[in-house]
Formats: sequence, C-alpha cells, structure tokens
Amino acid sequence: MILIKKAVLNEHFKQISSLAEVIWREHFTPIIGEKQVLYMLNKFQSYEAIKNSVENKGYSYYMAYDDNILCAYLGVKPEEEKGSLFISKLYVQKSYRGRKISKKLLKHVSEKFSELKKQWLTVNKYNLNTIAAYEKMGFVKTRTQCSDIGGGFVMDDYIMERNL
Repeated sequence: MILIKKAVLNEHFKQISSLAEVIWREHFTPIIGEKQVLYMLNKFQSYEAIKNSVENKGYSYYMAYDDNILCAYLGVKPEEEKGSLFISKLYVQKSYRGRKISKKLLKHVSEKFSELKKQWLTVNKYNLNTIAAYEKMGFVKTRTQCSDIGGGFVMDDYIMERNL
C-alpha cells in the first residue's frame, strides 16, 4: 500500500534529494547527458534547492512510500490567481514504475488543492514514456517551451495541461 506524506522536515528534503539523484542519473542521462543531469540535480533537486523552494517560493513536496521505502516524490506550486496547480516535479523510482504511484500522488494533490481546476507541467520532449503516462492521466500538450537554465543548458519541453 502506498502512503503519501507531506515533506516538512529538513530530513525529508534530504531524502527527496537523495532519491532524485538515483532517478535522474538513471532516467535522464540517456536523454540529456550526464553533464546536464549533474547541473540540474544541483540547481533544482539538491537539498538546498528543495528547502529554498518550500521555505521561500511557495512550493510543497509530497513523498510516496511503499512499505516504508521512499519510492516517489511530487513537488507542486499553487497558482491561485490563475486557478491552476503547477506540477513542478513528479518522479518515481524505476522499480516502482507501472504501479500507478504518479496517479495516486496527483489524486492526492488534486484533493488538497481542490479549488484549483487546472494542472500543468513541463516534460522533456524526448521523455516519450513519461509523455504517454501523462496523456493516459488526461494531460494534453498545449505548447512547447525552450528555457535557458544557465550553465550552457536548456530545457526543451512540452507544456501539458489537464482540467479537473
């Protein structure tokens, strides 16, 4: 059974960062290369980055556990003025994929932020399995976005949205 908890302690942020390193090195290295993975882990998935996003930027993180093992996490930022919820991060460890954990995490935040009737996210254009999974959950591609993230790197993404 999957248990979902909100990340509120520094220890939670450290655990998420450690899991991010495992997931990102395995999943994203073939898509964007090792140098960009390392850069993005440091810039967006490090303990400091996660802690700062929660304490100073309005983000919330949720952790999914299976038999007390952290297997996935989700980062969101409510945008009340737009009536939307930005799904900033949604990552599942490889051995836990295919168990509908992403769907459970999204359902959890949909209930927590039920007043927000739209969800949106960015996904790398070449992350084909993930795009297919999002489409199965009702997300549709609405546009493309290429963002300079510094260090000589860009994020070449689709913006996907779903109405609730």
